[in-house]
Amino acid sequence: MGQKKLVRFEAINEFTNVLQYPEGMPGKWKEFFKNEHPITLELACGKGEYSVGQGRMHPGRNFIGVDIKGNRIYIGAKIALAEGMKNVAFLRAQIQQLTKYFDAQEVQEIWIIFPDPFLRESKAKNRLTHARFLKEYQQILASGGIIHLKTDSKELYDFTLESITEQGCTIHHQIEDIYSKELVHEALALKTFYEQMHLAEGRKINYISFSLPNKPIFIPEKKKKNVSAE
Repeated sequence: MGQKKLVRFEAINEFTNVLQYPEGMPGKWKEFFKNEHPITLELACGKGEYSVGQGRMHPGRNFIGVDIKGNRIYIGAKIALAEGMKNVAFLRAQIQQLTKYFDAQEVQEIWIIFPDPFLRESKAKNRLTHARFLKEYQQILASGGIIHLKTDSKELYDFTLESITEQGCTIHHQIEDIYSKELVHEALALKTFYEQMHLAEGRKINYISFSLPNKPIFIPEKKKKNVSAE
């Protein structure tokens, strides 16, 4: 591990706004933030640009960036501390284990910003809009809570549409090339470092927002490969 990463990992151990694999947190986030404001998660947050950006926009909401990579979390957490942002925190944890850290209906909104699209079909289960993740979100998200996906990957965008349609989700917006028209959500104006690079390369940015159904999420069976008869 590089020296810079080691320094950052050491630093976040002392950051009051970073929790690393904490125990006993479900139902306790109101105590942590010392208020009863609604909670928004940014999953695979990286540097936490959306958590920090939305935290500035909405002081009456709480934002938590979730990522496994502490050296990236360090950047957003340091900015939030420097600006005295009491409504922004970071959780170092595995996204597939969210129920270990949040209680039922404890989260009101989820943002997924430019996640790894895992383009290989064999890696589809790792996509953050795969049914196994939707099932996890359903256990912590308030009824009617909204999930937002912003991505430059047309493949992930199409996969997500197929996945949420199959589950009977309520789709609020499905937009290809969001900057070709008026933005439907103010937070979409926030551009991450990587998004600015994507735009400079001429890539289109896609957006979907949806709510999960009241019925339980089901995990589809794996599609069998067609085998030609000899």
